[in-house]
Amino acid sequence: MLKWFYNAGGAVCVGLGFLGLFLPLLPTTPFLLLAAFLFSKGSPRLHRWLIEHRTFGPVIRDWQQHRVIPLRVKKLAVATIILMMSPTLVFGNFPTWLKALSAVIGLGVITLICSYPSQRSNGVSGGSKSGLR
Repeated sequence: MLKWFYNAGGAVCVGLGFLGLFLPLLPTTPFLLLAAFLFSKGSPRLHRWLIEHRTFGPVIRDWQQHRVIPLRVKKLAVATIILMMSPTLVFGNFPTWLKALSAVIGLGVITLICSYPSQRSNGVSGGSKSGLR
């Protein structure tokens, strides 16, 4: 039963990642990385399909093997976090403590994203030429 949930979650993430190819503020890469993780728990066959995929595979393999987040992906992720959180923090009618907690979490995620290297240790940039976000 748990494998079914992992596979369903992975399928949803692949779908969202695919939509991210066409929708400007929906990033592709994080959803594909999450899908790869979920498939690794639920289905070796689906996991293998995803990491061997001609378009999606290189980005996932770079993350799994080298823990590299390409600079383009970092910039897009940080911009998306700021664009999505700012209106809520500025105009939202929420308690101050909740706004502060949200800001701290957002800054924590940005710090985490920026802490990973943008290039492999051999100087080769991470990611692929597929143009994934």
